Amino acid sequence: MPSLPLRLSALLLALGLSACDDAPKFTQAEPGEARSGGSATVRKTDQNAFSLPSANLPPSRRVDFSVGNSFFRNPWVIAPSTTTARDGLGPLFNTNACQNCHIKDGRGHPPAPDAPNAVSMLVRLSIPDAPAYARVIEQLGIVPEPVYGGQFQDMAVPGIVPEGKVRVEYTPVPVRFKDGTEVELRKPTLQITQLGYGPMHPDTVFSARVAPPMIGLGLLEAIPEEAILANAEAQAREKNGIAGRPNRVWDDAQQKTVFGRFGWKAGQPNLNQQNVHAFSGDMGLTTSLRPVDDCTDGQTACKQAPNGNGPDGEPEVSDNILRLVLFYSRNLAVPARRDVGAPEVLAGKNLFFQAGCQSCHTPKYTTAANAAEPELANQVIRPYSDLLLHDMGDGLADNRTEFQAGGRDWRTPPLWGIGLTQAVSGHTQFLHDGRARNLLEAVLWHGGEAKAAQQQVLSFDAGQRAALLAFLNSL
Repeated sequence: MPSLPLRLSALLLALGLSACDDAPKFTQAEPGEARSGGSATVRKTDQNAFSLPSANLPPSRRVDFSVGNSFFRNPWVIAPSTTTARDGLGPLFNTNACQNCHIKDGRGHPPAPDAPNAVSMLVRLSIPDAPAYARVIEQLGIVPEPVYGGQFQDMAVPGIVPEGKVRVEYTPVPVRFKDGTEVELRKPTLQITQLGYGPMHPDTVFSARVAPPMIGLGLLEAIPEEAILANAEAQAREKNGIAGRPNRVWDDAQQKTVFGRFGWKAGQPNLNQQNVHAFSGDMGLTTSLRPVDDCTDGQTACKQAPNGNGPDGEPEVSDNILRLVLFYSRNLAVPARRDVGAPEVLAGKNLFFQAGCQSCHTPKYTTAANAAEPELANQVIRPYSDLLLHDMGDGLADNRTEFQAGGRDWRTPPLWGIGLTQAVSGHTQFLHDGRARNLLEAVLWHGGEAKAAQQQVLSFDAGQRAALLAFLNSL
């Protein structure tokens, strides 16, 4: 039997990767490549692969992880209730538990045609910017729709009218590969019906967002800001059409504009604020950073409904609960990669680099020495993201600005764990609104700055496409 390097060389030649190509050639796995989360990496590939604590988290610190998990997983209830630690849901909300959106700590999906509610997909709302809203834009990044706010909530407690219903319809979009193979993408159209509080502003902009996976968030938070900005500077120097930019967003605690890295448009500066805004917008729960229910002035019944605040005005989510959920979400581990040295996976990695995908999906970083948790410090990690905003073209545009992100801009999503989506979440629907039904469709939706990479993939034959997918599914 030929040795692995010989078999790989033959496969590379068969896939059209010659020695004269400029892209690097990977003939074997890199040292430590399988450990995407450094020493925090876990080895699990089943439905629970995204739900484990960092492998290097000592037993003495796993109690807080478990308690945080309970508040993430279990449902919140309507106030008033004897369950005072978990009451205060709503009055308007999208779901009653974090886990309902982040299925098994994984990826959400758009609603099925017969689903009563969207649940793990939400819809952002805004109206066009105007000078009169300068302070609002500075702090929220958008101008909320006057009656329905910045997020559409399709569920409500008894006695309160939900904001309406969300449906998604799809239009087929055929795409043809150079070898003649044709695939059919699907373009989503949102249907917002049964509005509970009258018509919306005529210029309302909508943006559907599925819940992203929860793994590795603490590691992403620990990447030094200067390392991310260095990538932006390097991309600008290359002058090859790739021009990632940081978002600059409002920090609720510091009351100033800072670097953004979380959310589909990098609209949140840190993991705690991401959690706070999810508690508020998704479940209608107050915190010390957002002490008022997410009701607009046009929703008087919502404002007057009972809440779960304490007798002295303590928020529904106490600072201690918020701390525990933050600890949990920071320490959800990244699973190890599979088959990193397999010939087809290595061939797919070469094709990934040949197409230039690594320009935005930056493979590797070293986390900061002063990370929020000691287990996350000084780790060599492989998230495959630059955490920067990129113009992804008209096809993926939501035409909704968010702080400095434009209507065609999206933050590069991390790819680690993407090959375990089916095992964890029970589906393979990708991109910000779940329109792609598999990884190949997700690649083919890339436009704008990623148009050249998409065109490279369209030139791949069946064997090359299979190798590329083998690599992506190994992540």
